[in-house]
Amino acid sequence: MITFTPLSGAARSSRTVPLAYLLQVDDIRILLDCGSPDWNPENIETQSESGNEVIYPWQEYCDIVRKHAPEVDLVLLSHGDLVHSGLYAYAYCHWDLRAPCYTTLPVQAMARIATMEDVEGIRDEQEVDVEKEESNDSAAAEGAGSSESHSPKLKNEPKKFVATVQEVHEAFDAVNTLRYSQPTHLQGKCQGLTITPFAAGHTLGGTIWKIRSPSAGTIVYAVNLNHMRERHIDGTVLYRPAAGGVFEPLARPDLFITDADRVNVVTSRRKDRDAALIDAISATLSSRSSLLLPCDSSTRLLELLVLLDQHWKYADFRFPICLLSRNGREMLTFVRSMMEWLGGTVSKEDVGVDGSGRTGGTRRRRGDDDADDEALGAFALRFKFLEFFPSPQSLLQTYSSKEPKLILAVPASLSHGPSRLLFSDFAVVPDNVVLLTSRGEEGTLGRILFDKWNNSQRGDDKWDKGRIGSNVMMDGAMTLKINSKVPLQGAELEAFLAKEKAAKDREAAHQASMARNQRILEADEDESDEDSDSDSDEEDEVERALDESQMDTDEISNTGNGSPRKRKITKNEDDADWGLDIDEGLTKQLLSFDIYLKGNVSKATSFFKSAGGQTHRFRMFPYVEKKRRVDEYGETIDVGMWLRKGKVLENEAEDDATREARRNQAEGETEVKFLGAPREPPSKFVTSEVEIQLACRLLFVDMEGLNDGRAVKMIVPQVNPRKMIIVHAQAAAADALIDSCANIRSMTRDIYAPSVGETVQIGQHTNSFSISLSDELLSTIKMSRFEDNEVGYVTGRVTSHFSSTIPILEPSGPTIPTPNANVLHAPRILGSRPIQILPRSTMIGELKLTALKSRLASVGVQAELVGEGVLICGAGARRDESSNSIQDTVAVRKTGRGRVELEGNVSDIYYVVRKEIYNLHALVAT
Repeated sequence: MITFTPLSGAARSSRTVPLAYLLQVDDIRILLDCGSPDWNPENIETQSESGNEVIYPWQEYCDIVRKHAPEVDLVLLSHGDLVHSGLYAYAYCHWDLRAPCYTTLPVQAMARIATMEDVEGIRDEQEVDVEKEESNDSAAAEGAGSSESHSPKLKNEPKKFVATVQEVHEAFDAVNTLRYSQPTHLQGKCQGLTITPFAAGHTLGGTIWKIRSPSAGTIVYAVNLNHMRERHIDGTVLYRPAAGGVFEPLARPDLFITDADRVNVVTSRRKDRDAALIDAISATLSSRSSLLLPCDSSTRLLELLVLLDQHWKYADFRFPICLLSRNGREMLTFVRSMMEWLGGTVSKEDVGVDGSGRTGGTRRRRGDDDADDEALGAFALRFKFLEFFPSPQSLLQTYSSKEPKLILAVPASLSHGPSRLLFSDFAVVPDNVVLLTSRGEEGTLGRILFDKWNNSQRGDDKWDKGRIGSNVMMDGAMTLKINSKVPLQGAELEAFLAKEKAAKDREAAHQASMARNQRILEADEDESDEDSDSDSDEEDEVERALDESQMDTDEISNTGNGSPRKRKITKNEDDADWGLDIDEGLTKQLLSFDIYLKGNVSKATSFFKSAGGQTHRFRMFPYVEKKRRVDEYGETIDVGMWLRKGKVLENEAEDDATREARRNQAEGETEVKFLGAPREPPSKFVTSEVEIQLACRLLFVDMEGLNDGRAVKMIVPQVNPRKMIIVHAQAAAADALIDSCANIRSMTRDIYAPSVGETVQIGQHTNSFSISLSDELLSTIKMSRFEDNEVGYVTGRVTSHFSSTIPILEPSGPTIPTPNANVLHAPRILGSRPIQILPRSTMIGELKLTALKSRLASVGVQAELVGEGVLICGAGARRDESSNSIQDTVAVRKTGRGRVELEGNVSDIYYVVRKEIYNLHALVAT
């Protein structure tokens, strides 16, 4: 049974992003995409019904993802932008979304870049880690976690589920990458499932997922497709007219999950859109004005860069192209290393083919001194006119605000980061142009500007009517909230330093307390049990006795010349006096045995011990026996000794160069430790409201790279799924696609368009069991190949073996008749053969007359389709043949589902056609 639940991005919904769907195949839960919402939309505060708390647009979605995250068994990511993969890193690190995740290599890299750009931009402007109540006297210092705002604050600050940079790297390092058309057989709880990625277009590495289950059949998940070839990637493999239509491995799935977001949209030709974009840029720069082009940080940015670079070369522009992104350079480095995933014109230019078809080899272009890009290849991805800037301040340090330039700033929604800050300064300058290439998410500043532009167009020039609109002059005032981080000053800085010093003092006291407790624990560990204690007492007594005897010996040695003789005492690791460098005359006296000790020792009054607890003491060899500590496993191991010994062996094995490098590294770390690494001054997060007077021009050119309504209505019927689920669409778009499919007779009527949280159940629950075939039974099975599987019919007896937990299917033995059984024999004619039951044959598969026609042509039999469901084979298919050759004609008819009729005379043609029909099916003897 298949259960499908949209978590976000459902059909019949006003908010179509982000995308996240829960697909359950029997007992396996699969999370399809895990996108993130925009964390900074305009006017996000929504009061609850009680009025005591604030509800944010993403709260319900994040709560349901957090609920299902620990139960997910498999994660599949289709595209590398934020609406498909933005929340995966946070869910992986905080919500226990540790299920195996699969995607393509470019999607992994692009999703990492997009998520890092988003989290760095948000964390650089506001505090997102904790929810705090309003505090009038607190200053938000970086590292201290407090915040300050010039605008009125709510009781609870919005909780934004934004990961850290380290968490982003940790999450995407755990993602498993696949190549296109690479089937992967899953293990563990997902055993039995096979997943295969196919090219979806729209983004680099964008994926259509084919999920094959032995019980539920084939499921195809295809969202955000583009069948048109672009400059940096090819179109989707799902539909290619030059290849004969729909890609065969993706045709006729049991369940097809697709989006209908742009069903009611008619997109203009790409040639017209590119021309409108280039004309607007050229006209603005020629008039000594600048353009602001908000864009994303990874996926669709590549198409814009390739287009702009080609035009800059053609027009010989000297105006700078400025990219404001923290990770733009890293993104291009990733792309250059994945040239095999690129397509379009970039793949041709990579091998040195220019527009005229001449090959340039690998020669360096004149004036190009970038040796690193030369080594990486990819002529079209060098972008010598492109300059990178991490922040708007660095841009203003290089170029003044009056110089004409094209600025690409992230993010495309203008909700935060460089694009929003630049827009506040950019929009007040007349003749400047804000150029939008995407509609943006609902509620963001980008969507507000798009709606303003779209409402200003005439009825036939709106964006979804297949026309290119004109730019509009913006007027009126707009109030924006600008989040920023400013250094602390004055009393705030002194308070922060005092608080930091108090924290350091508390930490130092805590460390000192921990060190003292550690020493006490080590001292307690050194003490042995009661037996060890008694042995230690005896050892102490022997040591004291040795000390007393040595004192007596020193007195004797002082009587000779009036000055004491020096002794050199050498101690080993056991702290015992092994060597005594003394005069030879004292050797016998010091090393003699069975002599009563000299000194102040009372006589023993009893046989064993004296009243004072002193025993008879005899001079013995100066050795203190150390007791070995043992536990229930034997002698305890001194770990420190082994570590020290291993370090000594490592140092001895190193050569001089390695030892010198290690020494230099240690010195460098010590220097950094004492000098201190430069750190950012203490700062606070400030939110200010800025009112701007709009005076710039606004233009929208669709560069999203998605299928329009005509393409969707043409591709879906050709895929011809048995059941279909529509997602990622508003109510009008979903209804339009359902109505379009209803007008096609061969299209399925099982089409679902669930809303958020609504569950769709398809099929019945199926229990699957694992069984092992014995070698004897396996050798008798006749297998027939059908599509990607081999099918056979078996009859056996299930047995259990003590050495295996999986039951074994063995061949059923011949039945032994009982001697008392009354066997009734049917009367038989003398000389006749006994009756034998012949095996029945079952044919698995569905006959396609077009496929049969192709197979017959390959064996030299001509065939023609003469009507609906009728194929004429042999002489009747040749028009130049006379009517006498009708005996060599065979007709194949499909009279119903699973019923095929073969009509004709018994001839060679008849048997050839029957054989080819058998070969198109899996023939199983039952």
